[in-house]
This record gives sequence, structure tokens and C-alpha cells, in this order.
Amino acid sequence: MRTFSDLIVCEHCDSVYRRRPLAVGEAARCARCAAILYRARRIDVNRWLALTLAAAIAFVIANVCPVIRISLQGVHNETTLWESAAALAQGPIAVIAVPTALSIIVVPFLQITLLAWVLVHARAGRRAPGFAPAMRMLAALRPWSMIEVCLLGILVAVIKLSSLVQVAPGAGIWATAGLMVLITLIANRDTHRLWELTEADPPPRTVT
Repeated sequence: MRTFSDLIVCEHCDSVYRRRPLAVGEAARCARCAAILYRARRIDVNRWLALTLAAAIAFVIANVCPVIRISLQGVHNETTLWESAAALAQGPIAVIAVPTALSIIVVPFLQITLLAWVLVHARAGRRAPGFAPAMRMLAALRPWSMIEVCLLGILVAVIKLSSLVQVAPGAGIWATAGLMVLITLIANRDTHRLWELTEADPPPRTVT
């Protein structure tokens, strides 16, 4: 089968274009639907991987350390992202507990894990095992990562509670803010480049 690495297909209208070099800051758009096809590369694979590992560290801190600490008459209570999602499951709005956990915990975890797996092998110029399914999964997960919505909700809750009890931000909220930025940097990049930067393993040679 012949491949055409210099062609790109619009994800929205399936128009096909030939890639051309872009200057830093430029983006190629579809002439039919105006969707962004790809952007000029600003970071290489090594920096991309470094940012992904930084996102993994921020993800662990955000899920292990308390997000906020509430104090009332000498009684203290702390909560993490996991505990917040679990608390939703026990209230009258339990129906949103699952999508909340998916959008702020499960989806970012899968994005970081899959991207790290692909980039580790891309540094050596080869495709990781399961490369194609991982790339399809990364594209499917992109709209479902909502760390920024989670952070906004936490800030609103802190503002409302501050008038009733003593509220102090924990390490988890700062890690969540950092994770929001890092996820944007690593997950919204042109992943199509990875098809060009890597090569499929050659078929096994047969001895006759």
C-alpha cells in the first residue's frame, strides 16, 4: 500500500490538501470550512515529551494533594479531585458524577499516558505498538478534556464558601492550574506530525 505523508485531510469536511511549509505562528486552514488543518511546529519531540512528563507530575499532585482546606470552629476538612467526584455521586446530582470524573480525571490521564507512550518511541523515529489506535484515541479524547471547567468550578466554590467558613487553597489547586496549561500545550498540538516523524516497522523478510 502506498502512503502519502505530504497530504492532509480536513477532519470536518474530508477535503484533501498538500502540506506546505509554514512560518512560525502561521496556521493552514481548510478552504471549504475554514477549520484549522495544522499549525507551524514550535516545539520538537523532545520538548513535547518533556511537557508531557511535566503534565504527568502535575496530574499526580492534583489528584493526591488536597484542592481546598475548609476550617470552621477548629474543625478542618480537606478534599481532593477524586473525593469531590465521589461526593457528587452521593448527592441529588449523582447523575453528573460520572461525566465529571471522566472529564477531569480519566480523560486527562488517558491523554497523558497515550501521548507519552507515542512520544517515547517517536524520539527514536519509530512508531509505538498500537500507534494507530492511540492516535485515533487522542483525537477522540481532545474535546472531552475539561480541566479548565473544573478549575473554574473550584474557584467559584472557594469564593462562595469564603463568606461562610475559612477556605485555604491546597497544593492540588495550583497543580490543577498548571495541568490546565500543560494539557492545552501537549494535547492541542498537531498530532499528524507524528505520522511523518515516525516510520512503521518494516515487514518481516521471508527466506526462500
